[in-house]
Amino acid sequence: MIDINELDRLELIKEIENLEHKAFRAEQVWHWLYKKGVTSFDQMKNLSQDFQKSLSEHFKISRPEVAVKQESIDGTIKWLLKLEDGSQIETVYIPEETRGTLCVSSQVGCTLTCSFCHTGTQRFVRNLTASEILQQLLLAKDQLNDWHETPKITNIVMMGMGEPLYNYDNVVKALKKLMDKKGVNFPRRRITLSTSGVVPMIENCANDLGVHLAISLHAVKDDLRNILVPLNKKYNIAQLLDACRKYPSDKHNRITFEYVMLDQLNDYVEHAVELTKLIKGIPAKINLIPFNPWPGSHYTCSSKNRINAFVKVIKDAGYQALVRTPRGQDIFAACGQLKTASERASKSILCKGSN
Repeated sequence: MIDINELDRLELIKEIENLEHKAFRAEQVWHWLYKKGVTSFDQMKNLSQDFQKSLSEHFKISRPEVAVKQESIDGTIKWLLKLEDGSQIETVYIPEETRGTLCVSSQVGCTLTCSFCHTGTQRFVRNLTASEILQQLLLAKDQLNDWHETPKITNIVMMGMGEPLYNYDNVVKALKKLMDKKGVNFPRRRITLSTSGVVPMIENCANDLGVHLAISLHAVKDDLRNILVPLNKKYNIAQLLDACRKYPSDKHNRITFEYVMLDQLNDYVEHAVELTKLIKGIPAKINLIPFNPWPGSHYTCSSKNRINAFVKVIKDAGYQALVRTPRGQDIFAACGQLKTASERASKSILCKGSN
C-alpha cells in the first residue's frame, strides 16, 4: 500500500491515472489532504463511494502516533512522535503574540556530535522520509485545530533533531510539497532551514528551495569550532562563509547566524568583534542563544552582562542582534535540548531508511 503523503502532486496524478481516473480527481484528493487536512478517504465528500473505496485499497493516509504530549508553562508544546517502525522523534510548537513557529525534525537522532547539543548525544538511527517530515506539520495542525484560513502555525524552522542537509532529497521533497500553492501553500519566506555547515549542499539548497538559511556558527576560530561543531574539521569557517556569500540574500532575506552563548568560552568581546569581521558583506542577522542546560552537559550559560556586551559590539557594527528567549526549558523543548529514547535501529532498517 502506498503512503500517499510520500507522493508529490505529479506523482499522485500519475498514480490516479493508473487507477483509470482523470487527472483532476488527483487535484481533488490533493485539496482534501493539504487544504482540509482529512485523514480518511471517506471524508472526501465530492468523490464517489467507488472512488473512495479504490483510494483506500491503494493508499494510506499516515499520521505519526503521539506517544507523549508536553506543554510548557510558557505555552510551548512538545510532541514525542512514534513512527511506524517504532522510532521516535520530537516536534515543537512555539506560540508567540504575532506568530507560531513549528520546529521540525529531519532525522531520528543526529549524524552530528555538536558538544553543546543534547540531540548530538543521541546516536543516529536513520533519515526521515519526506512523508515523515511532512506529517509533523500535518499532525501539529490536527492537534492545534489549525485547518483554517488564519493559521496558528505561521513559520516552520528545520531546527529539530538531525542535520537537514544530510537528508537533502527528503527535506527538499517535503518542503516543496508544503510550499505547493494548490496544497498547504506555506510561504517560502516563512521557512528557515538550519545547517551546521554542510558546505557542498548549501548551493543546492539555494537552487532547489531558496528558503531562509540559518547557520549554526557558535565560534569564530576553527580550533574552538572543531570542538563545538566537529563538522568544522571537514568544512571550516572560511569555506562555510564563502558558501554563505554565494547564497542569494538581501535585506529581505538575510542569513541568520546562530551563536550559542557559553560562559567564558566563546562570549568575549573580542569574539564579537571577530564575528562582525567574518560576516562583513553578508546580509545577515545574529541570533544569540543562551545555552540551555541538559543532564550531563558541562557548559554553562553566559551571564547577562557578557551577553549584553556581546550584543553591543554587534549592533555597533550595524547588524541586528537578537537574544533568543529560551522557550520550553521545563519540558526540554528549548534549542539544543531535543532528545528521544529511540534505540539504534538494526542494520537492515538503517539501510532502508537512510540516503
